[in-house]
Amino acid sequence: MNDIRTIALITGVLALLTGATVVGQFLKRHPDRGLDPAAVRTFNLRIRGWWVLCTVLAAAFWLGTTATVVLFGLVSFWALREFITLTPTRKGDHRALFWVFFAFTPLHYLLVGFNRYDIFSVFLPVYATLFVLARVAFAGDYKRFLERTAKIQAGLVVCVYCLSFAPALLQIPIEGAAGGGRSANFRLLFFLILLVQFADCMQYVWSRMLGRRLVAANVSSNRTWEGLLGSATSTALLAAALWWAAPPFQPWQAALAGLVVATMGFAGGMTMSAIKRDRGVKDYGTLVVGHGGVLDRIDSICFAAPVFYHITLLVTGAGL
Repeated sequence: MNDIRTIALITGVLALLTGATVVGQFLKRHPDRGLDPAAVRTFNLRIRGWWVLCTVLAAAFWLGTTATVVLFGLVSFWALREFITLTPTRKGDHRALFWVFFAFTPLHYLLVGFNRYDIFSVFLPVYATLFVLARVAFAGDYKRFLERTAKIQAGLVVCVYCLSFAPALLQIPIEGAAGGGRSANFRLLFFLILLVQFADCMQYVWSRMLGRRLVAANVSSNRTWEGLLGSATSTALLAAALWWAAPPFQPWQAALAGLVVATMGFAGGMTMSAIKRDRGVKDYGTLVVGHGGVLDRIDSICFAAPVFYHITLLVTGAGL
């Protein structure tokens, strides 16, 4: 990871985080600026949380592909735990959940680590689904059977299957990329995460500045159509500007990918907000100070990762 493009990308992100930290501390020490103290406090907590998350992620990247896959596997495990905790289960579900957590999840990431796309692409949505349905049925508890099994399957697909396409980017062969090899794949994954987080921030900014029409008021009180449009446009422009950091994309391909990532990330945020409203909670957890639970931070990535992965396969394989 010593090529100039990787160093430039990492340096840019560190500079942004450092700048945000300086601004946050300045606003904290000068409350007379007329800003809401609660908003400033929340801003500083989020910046602190992002320093922690970026440090952990950078360490995994530095240690290599295996460590990164393991990290995402642990994140999936914890996110699935948060998801299942919010969805009531019955005794008849516990055996199926044991297999989901301690067999299917690690086996799926093992397949991702060995780059067996032919198997991991169907392992959870087909075989795990069939197993969960049968195992719950064998338990003999038929009350709300469809509702209970659907919750388990939804959590498994979103928290494990969809998220796993992010580290799977490290396995895509990229020919002819500057600073190729592991560095090129690392930048591709970093590019995805950067776009997703940037899109989330821009959605909030544009909604606060120009937001008038809420997408679904009962689901989210701060997600607007204007925010979605502004976020998608801003993210597409950033992606086009950073196309050099994301092999094998050309500028127009990177812009299109940024547009899709922002849209899918927005859809992920709306979907997981709807689940939280249904369960009557604000956050999925409190593991990361200033960020809520793990699932609160990866909801957008879960929806964006599989689409971005297949766009990358299309560009790499078809040479668009």
